Amino acid sequence: MIITSQSETEPRKAAPRFIEDAAVPPLKFHSPDGFRRALRERVDAYFATTGRTPRDCPQMYAKSAIVLSWCAVMYTLLILAAGTWWLAAPLALLLGLSVATAAFTVQHDGNHGAYSNQRWINKLASITLDLLGGSSYVWARKHNTIHHSYTNVSGHDDDINIGILGRLSPQQKRLKFHRVQHYYLWILYGFLPVKWQVYDDFRDVIVGRIAGHRFPRPKGWDLVTFIAGKAFFFSLAFVIPLFFYPWWWVLALYGIMSLVLGISLSVVFQMAHCVEEAEFPQADPETGRIESSWAEHQVETTVDFAPRNRVLAWLIGGLNFQIEHHLFPQICHVHYPALARVVEETCRDFKLKYRAHETFIAGIVSHFRWLRRMGMSPHSR
Repeated sequence: MIITSQSETEPRKAAPRFIEDAAVPPLKFHSPDGFRRALRERVDAYFATTGRTPRDCPQMYAKSAIVLSWCAVMYTLLILAAGTWWLAAPLALLLGLSVATAAFTVQHDGNHGAYSNQRWINKLASITLDLLGGSSYVWARKHNTIHHSYTNVSGHDDDINIGILGRLSPQQKRLKFHRVQHYYLWILYGFLPVKWQVYDDFRDVIVGRIAGHRFPRPKGWDLVTFIAGKAFFFSLAFVIPLFFYPWWWVLALYGIMSLVLGISLSVVFQMAHCVEEAEFPQADPETGRIESSWAEHQVETTVDFAPRNRVLAWLIGGLNFQIEHHLFPQICHVHYPALARVVEETCRDFKLKYRAHETFIAGIVSHFRWLRRMGMSPHSR
């Protein structure tokens, strides 16, 4: 039984079709990938021995009910019971946290096909992102295919590209104001939701391109979901609240919620890839080949954090186990703590360095140092 593949988004479903531009040549990884085969065999053995299933886990369904109910309760209270600022502000903050948890758990597993063996259930889970203001169609292509295939490869991985605002990779151009990016980027992370809710998704669909990779624009039900999702979100975020509160109050509460959501989403990603311990490999310019195999590349460019923090793991959908997620994106995240032991042992057998920060704070500090290092001029390092 083969558990997963590097770029599939759902079980037994082919990856989204991408067309490489001449300016962005396709990358090739070293093969054969003995490390990946060994991992598959050991993970298969884990499921065979324990009798557990990679997907359709009862605890995941229960968790989804809790998380989505949390979102609904926070939103209802914010609309109907927040008559004062001292009550509205913390409710907006909690709504931001609940939405972040829904994004980390329900939509993330659904979009990766890790929620269920049934395609329609994965689809239902994935479109929670559309209800939260994003686009499950765009996200699946930007994240599942591009980021998971080309992790930390500058010019290919759009997740490490924030334009001129910051320098996250050694291959990116350094500007003078980047020398203080380790201070200001933390605030800018909070504007991420606004950016993709009102601009990025529309731009990507209109131009049909992400980080130089062209992709088919949504059609049929995919287009209906995209449009309906945006309309539903803007109704929840602005239209309905305006029946109860003045416009400036609505914008302020939306700002608080978005700030919490954006910082949460950004920090979790950055702590996994944009830290001192992660590598940023580049392909040979002549052959387009990366020295490592695909699975080895995922281990080299990804770092786990806080592996023993169960509360954090519950809230962020096991994404503190990012190595395991990148190697097995189609396995439900409730299995990641157990799979981490399998992956670490296999890395040791293949003499690969398994990177993990013991605590959340250690990961934050490493990201801070990486931002500072990337912002420094070569002469001052």
